[in-house]
Amino acid sequence: MEELFATDRLRELLPRIHEFVQQELVPLETAAYLTGPFSRVAPLLDEKRQRVKAAGLWGLADPVSEGGRGLTLCEFGQVSEVLARTPFGHYAFNCQAPDIGNRELLHRFGSDELKARYLAPLQAGDIRSCFSMTEPDRAGSNPTNLGTTAVRDGDAYVLNGRKWFTSGADGAAFAIVMAVTNPEAPPHRRASQIVVPTDTPGFRIVRNVPLMGEAGDGWLSHAEIEYADCRVPVTNRIGEEGAGFALAQERLGPGRIHHGMRWVGIAERAFELLCRRAASRDLGDGSRLGDKQFVQGWIAESRVEIDAARLLVLRAARRIDERGAAAVREEISGLKFYVAGVMLHVIDRAIQAHGALGLTDDTLLAFWYRHERGARVYDGADEVHKTALARQILKRFQ
Repeated sequence: MEELFATDRLRELLPRIHEFVQQELVPLETAAYLTGPFSRVAPLLDEKRQRVKAAGLWGLADPVSEGGRGLTLCEFGQVSEVLARTPFGHYAFNCQAPDIGNRELLHRFGSDELKARYLAPLQAGDIRSCFSMTEPDRAGSNPTNLGTTAVRDGDAYVLNGRKWFTSGADGAAFAIVMAVTNPEAPPHRRASQIVVPTDTPGFRIVRNVPLMGEAGDGWLSHAEIEYADCRVPVTNRIGEEGAGFALAQERLGPGRIHHGMRWVGIAERAFELLCRRAASRDLGDGSRLGDKQFVQGWIAESRVEIDAARLLVLRAARRIDERGAAAVREEISGLKFYVAGVMLHVIDRAIQAHGALGLTDDTLLAFWYRHERGARVYDGADEVHKTALARQILKRFQ
């Protein structure tokens, strides 16, 4: 734990969470569960969820008023790093994306009706959800350029369009859909966010999109979805009509803290694998892999980069807690591309140190590379965030 950001709650919680992860979840990291369909391991994880509840570790990020622990964003970020040590951590604790972001949206902006129907069972872990914004025929980094429409028809919206990379749609109970409701409005006021139950006529999962050859299923998948005359009540809208972009920004700020600390946790575990390999691999000439200066350089650089990434994310999280996400836009953009890059650098070095073994599923490394390479693309490509950050900085010099 980074003592600079420690709290009394974390000093009590983190050792218990770490012990649960090591004893209950790490043993599930077998090739059968990492390379097979998620539905194969899901029943075991559902059992682990009951143990999490019994241990009083459920609802860590949910408000106290709704039965949760009420951790701040900075506190939860440090929990997220521990959960990320295994691919199953966040799911077992019901802190997985996209559900945790959808819970925040519904908690802050959903009507009482939406909270009762969707938020409560989501917090209980009885259902899953998905967030449907990116479209295959439009630039995914531009949420003001959407083709999916939601046309008002009396007391209902009728949705038409196609989305993809809707993570976890397979088996989800509902989607939060970004769709154009006000086509004549300024770009940032055209879209709204609308809850669409997945059993709505016209909602169809076209396919689970393969990631580097792995389509997956259940929560560990990314769907292409067709919306064909999907009719839902106007009361399913979250917030005001035309507020979709603003809501997306509210969701993305904390979401990037969640992802950032998850990436730090993955990098830390990959770093451990790198060091163990370096210390133990006999090269057959009386030396070990860790005796080589190349490898020593990887270890030194990885250690410093991970520590810097952690501090970058936690500082931004604390400032979001204190001032709100809008006041920390530059730091959010910076941590998004920097921390994703650090994670992937460390994973790549660990793969290289393992040689051919690193390309197999006998370690976690290939799994993580498949599923996390998209970190430099999702929620805005690196290049978009670098450009946005540079423009904000240059304004101060003009």
